[in-house]
Amino acid sequence: MIKKLLLIFLLTYPQFSYSSVEVDFNIWLNKFKIKAQQEGISEETINNSLKNAKYLEQVIKYDRHQPEFFEDTKTYIKKRATNSRMFKAKELLIKNIKLFDEIEKKFNVEKELLLALWGIETNFGNHVGKMDIISSLATLSFDKRRSKFFSKELIILLKLIDQELINVDTLYGSWAGAFGNFQFMPSAIENYAIDYDKNNKIELKQSLHDAIASAANYLNKIGWKYQSSCFYKVQLTQPISKKYINISAKKIKNYLTVKSWKKKGIVDIEHINDKIKAALVIPDLAVPEGKENSPAFLVFENYEKILKWNRSLRFGVAVCTLANMIKNEI
Repeated sequence: MIKKLLLIFLLTYPQFSYSSVEVDFNIWLNKFKIKAQQEGISEETINNSLKNAKYLEQVIKYDRHQPEFFEDTKTYIKKRATNSRMFKAKELLIKNIKLFDEIEKKFNVEKELLLALWGIETNFGNHVGKMDIISSLATLSFDKRRSKFFSKELIILLKLIDQELINVDTLYGSWAGAFGNFQFMPSAIENYAIDYDKNNKIELKQSLHDAIASAANYLNKIGWKYQSSCFYKVQLTQPISKKYINISAKKIKNYLTVKSWKKKGIVDIEHINDKIKAALVIPDLAVPEGKENSPAFLVFENYEKILKWNRSLRFGVAVCTLANMIKNEI
């Protein structure tokens, strides 16, 4: 009945014209405010943070057409693991060598990996995003596809604002609600972000110290193995049963010893210890146009840590590729 009355009002007064989805969104938003209050968030924070929240149709379009799932592997990597990013990483490392060396030693995470993540996520802070994060998260919370996940992220963000750890006025970032130089989601900020420069604020956009240390802390806490391999690109000399091939980033399965993979006809891995376990990933086979001769990779434990950052097989390969390029250059 309330929805019908709202629609009658909006049709009667066209200067207040809204689409049906926007009416539904505003009804949802009022219910969400009640939920936020039940989570212990102050009324002041709720009102100040959500007063300008809007339904962003463009966010839904981005969500349905993510390049991680539509670009083929060669194209995806070529666009992201570039020589220009490699040289820029070297330049930034020279400029901030003391900070990177200190953080690498403290968190046991290689500087070239941090630089690769920084470069691919935001082009070294040049593209941190201009979307209103509150509206983006609200839109994705309202949308039914992954409502539970994004509602939880929005609640966490409101709590961080309530605790004065995050300034609501700085919350502009990616369409998916990620923030700062390394594109942290609210849950990542809550669990892993560090006030490394000790100014009583977590500034993942403004403070390079906070941003790099937080990224390193994240990787350290989820079990990154220092100086261990991420993946090797391999060649298949004979057909391999589909049950051994990973085409989804949700969970990497079927880890076999390198010796076993050699027996299955995988080459270019003679230099790897036979006892090490690895899994086979062929990202392009997830789409109908993917072919058996699409790029194939033997991946190790560290590769799965990158997937915790971003659940995309191609993202994991691109980050590790750029990290190797940077390592070889420096």
